Amino acid sequence: MNATQILATDKVNMRTEPVQQRSAERIALLLDAAAALIDDSGIDGVTTSAVAKRSRSSVGVVYRYFPNIQSLLRALAARNMERYLERVWEGVTNSPEEPWSSFDSTLDAFIAMTRHEPGFRALRFGDVIDQRFISAEVSNNQILARAFADQVGATYDFEPDDELIFHLEVAIEIASGLLTRAFQLDKNGDERFIEATRDLCGTYLRTHIPLPRS
Repeated sequence: MNATQILATDKVNMRTEPVQQRSAERIALLLDAAAALIDDSGIDGVTTSAVAKRSRSSVGVVYRYFPNIQSLLRALAARNMERYLERVWEGVTNSPEEPWSSFDSTLDAFIAMTRHEPGFRALRFGDVIDQRFISAEVSNNQILARAFADQVGATYDFEPDDELIFHLEVAIEIASGLLTRAFQLDKNGDERFIEATRDLCGTYLRTHIPLPRS
């Protein structure tokens, strides 16, 4: 099971699938409202009534799509991951040929989302709530590792193996801990911890996963 399949099967844990454009737009409004509430009052500030008020909807509309706040937050976390991976792919596409040249843009995408994406700093991919928030089958960082492995394999034209996924997950775990600390007290991120993340993870990846020029 790849990362896309995991997101597709779990992100829409809702009462009604958003098959119509109007429904998809309504769900986007509900998720935007939840993200704004997180910025205002933290995750605990996200309630059904607060989301309804912020999105100018009724409580019934919220319940129509989300059976509970947990499912709404899970959908927001999955959207965060999708938006992040889209930015990562853009960075990979525009990176030079040198091995792991895309790592800086991958890290920068996360930093930019933490600084500017509503609700992201507090929720991220839901790992602050549960390490298996998006999927009960694998951890959030495993989903990222598999997605990154797919990207590396596509870029360098080979089939990713478990060894590659393992080393990517190790790097993600290192980055996750350091970046959590970087943004813990500073909403813009402590540059010392950000640069330590860049150095440690970049060195780890280049050491344990040598890649040819693309």
